[in-house]
Amino acid sequence: MSELSDGYLGSLFGVSGKTALVTGGATGIGRMIATALVQAGARVLIASRKGEDCVRVAEEINALSAPGKAEGFAGDVGTADGVVALVQEVQARIDKLHILVNNAGVSWGAPYEEFPHAAWSKVMSVNVAGLFTLTRDLTPLLLKAASDADPARIINLGSVMGTQPAADGAYSYSASKAAVHHLTRILAEELASRRITVNAFAPGPFQSRMTAFATAKDEQVERVGAGVPLGRIGAPDDVAGATLYLCSRAGSYITGAILPIDGGLSVQHDIRLFKDA
Repeated sequence: MSELSDGYLGSLFGVSGKTALVTGGATGIGRMIATALVQAGARVLIASRKGEDCVRVAEEINALSAPGKAEGFAGDVGTADGVVALVQEVQARIDKLHILVNNAGVSWGAPYEEFPHAAWSKVMSVNVAGLFTLTRDLTPLLLKAASDADPARIINLGSVMGTQPAADGAYSYSASKAAVHHLTRILAEELASRRITVNAFAPGPFQSRMTAFATAKDEQVERVGAGVPLGRIGAPDDVAGATLYLCSRAGSYITGAILPIDGGLSVQHDIRLFKDA
């Protein structure tokens, strides 16, 4: 590729010099996102409830000798006090925030007849309330980075399970992700005049700690992938490409989008109607 092409692609999709926070960034899709941003030149703060894991993952990402840098520390969005502490930690490290990735999330699975009331308060507290409160409290730092030509960016992690009426025993999780999608659109309208874009990913199956029960073994990955229209589960580059698109100059005019990264699951259905007539 020519130097001209390299320069153009770098200016269009690069995030060099930007600061980012990725919650839940030590595992799964969060780690994929954090790695992509560091590879493209950003300074990335990685936070999750297990701070030691975040420190270790940041060191592993930095060992890739990428142009950006990762920093890991503890942060919990499951409680109001946890959000306050996380915001204070971020404020102590940076004075403006270009990118906020609300990736932290929890799930709860149980049969319909046994699904507990407690599964709702815990899941909604992290996946929806924590996302909203952290976004609200970090908005001043996002505003300091925002401009007409280069808005600050927020990416929320939804799910294909928030798009399709599928629960697989994770009723509160699916409902919470539908709430994330709707909240994303609300915040996109709310923050557009302040030059902050708000979008969401709606991923299908990826390997992560949350999906380990179904993707830990090769035969499981093959079986799950067979149910995806494109014939496989998601890979790190699938998330990386979407992340860099929305966080770089290339995505500066996109807000309110729910981006399906699901291999076609969001448009798959079993309705036959007149096909068998």
